Amino acid sequence: MNNRIQFSDLHLSHEIGKAIEAMGFEEPTPIQALAIPLIQAGHDVTAQAQTGTGKTSAFGIPVIESLDPSQRVVQAIVLCPTRELAIQIAEEFSQLLQFFPKISVLPVYGGQPIERQLRALASGVQIVIGTPGRVMDHLKRRTLSLEHVTKVVLDEADQMLDMGFRDDIELILKKTPQKRQTLLFSATMPQPILEISKRFQNTPEFVRVQYQELIVPIIEQSYIEVKDRDKLEALCRLIDVMDPQLALVFCNTKRGAEDLAGKVRARGYRCEELHGDMKQSQRDRVMGGFRKGAIDILIATDVAARGIDVEDIDMVINYDVPQDVEYYVHRIGRTGRAGKSGRAVTFVAPRDFTKLREIQKYAKIQIPRKAIPTASDVVETKTKTLLESVREMIQAGGMEPYTRIIERETEGDLTTLDIAAALMKMQMELPGADAKKEREVVDFGETGAEHGMVRFFIGLGRDHNVAPKDIVGAIAGETGIAGKCIGAIRILDTYSFVEVPRDCASEVYTIMKERTIRGQPTGIEPAQGRRE
Repeated sequence: MNNRIQFSDLHLSHEIGKAIEAMGFEEPTPIQALAIPLIQAGHDVTAQAQTGTGKTSAFGIPVIESLDPSQRVVQAIVLCPTRELAIQIAEEFSQLLQFFPKISVLPVYGGQPIERQLRALASGVQIVIGTPGRVMDHLKRRTLSLEHVTKVVLDEADQMLDMGFRDDIELILKKTPQKRQTLLFSATMPQPILEISKRFQNTPEFVRVQYQELIVPIIEQSYIEVKDRDKLEALCRLIDVMDPQLALVFCNTKRGAEDLAGKVRARGYRCEELHGDMKQSQRDRVMGGFRKGAIDILIATDVAARGIDVEDIDMVINYDVPQDVEYYVHRIGRTGRAGKSGRAVTFVAPRDFTKLREIQKYAKIQIPRKAIPTASDVVETKTKTLLESVREMIQAGGMEPYTRIIERETEGDLTTLDIAAALMKMQMELPGADAKKEREVVDFGETGAEHGMVRFFIGLGRDHNVAPKDIVGAIAGETGIAGKCIGAIRILDTYSFVEVPRDCASEVYTIMKERTIRGQPTGIEPAQGRRE
């Protein structure tokens, strides 16, 4: 499918391979492809790499593979400028270490009680990730020994120098054995960085990733600030308001693409996923549906998207901020082709703002912020769409039989405005205030649902030949709420779970208690707060 280096080309251990698979990564980023083989070969490496390029795994993977799990002494130390980065690096190392039960990693930084760090160091860890100040503190207390260190990583070295850590870094490096491997990662290469490289590295290999410039002025770009738990609702509202003919949604991992596609389908959208593990026949089927318009939304990973050659994609949504700056360029370039305009929207969780800044810096663009569409925005869009259909129908003619019916009805106490408004209300599926008052209102409390939803238990499952479409069809058909508003559905052998919007939950509960699915009573009840 492509000529890029794959993880299988890097001769990684079985444990690291399983971790990468579990993390959902499909192929190395450019910096990983360049740096990992050099580090594996034992070279000192100086790499020019920005945040958001996958650089943590570029040094994390070969460092982890070089450690001796049987020795509970510090064998690798990573220095970085801030506590936030120390925590972030430690979290990624922990994911890479999920199949290495005997290797421990410890982040050390200011602002955290030092006693906790002292206990962890005393019990024995192989990897320490810390800020220079707190590492120096442990060295002075003699609670940290670097005499067995074989790998030293200086991450974001230019930032550490800007923050005045040069003396600390030099003192820490002098405390490590001379026969060590020193890896230096920095976004820029000013003279002080080159001096540290010259003093403390042994004939280092220099690595740099060149980024292509973003030249896509026809594409309207924006970002939406949204928490992870609210992304699904934001995506559905965005699709409803923007109403794209063909939308391409990007996830960073295969698992993420599969999970999201299932949730989006459960809400009634015509959606498919595409990722690197799929067989060619599956890819061909999905792409055929996408080209014919049988699929409105395609959820893909970066690797899978390289095989997409469709000119009519009018919207790209980055559900996850891409791992690498260059991936952003490739993703949004999928829209706005053949001289057409396109739109690209990126969902940015609080932890993603550093990556967003890097994308803007290296692509030389400013991406404006936009708000999550509101429920009233969705209603307004549906109203406009409905009125456009009405106008088209009027222009098409053939209205005479219906005009006579309306004329007859307006001879009584109805006006044409009354009739038009009532028909529109019915079409928009908005229950009236009086109808809401008549229905039972229930406070369901915490049911383990996503934000803004209520999760229900249904006493029917696979053994009763019940599928997700049966549940969606029954609830949508009986209650009048749109199928696309129904959330996650989970079918088990003898029972199931379904999520519905909180503002519709009382209505769904009241009505579905008296209804059946596939001719069998639903047994519907609010779910327990704990997810099954």
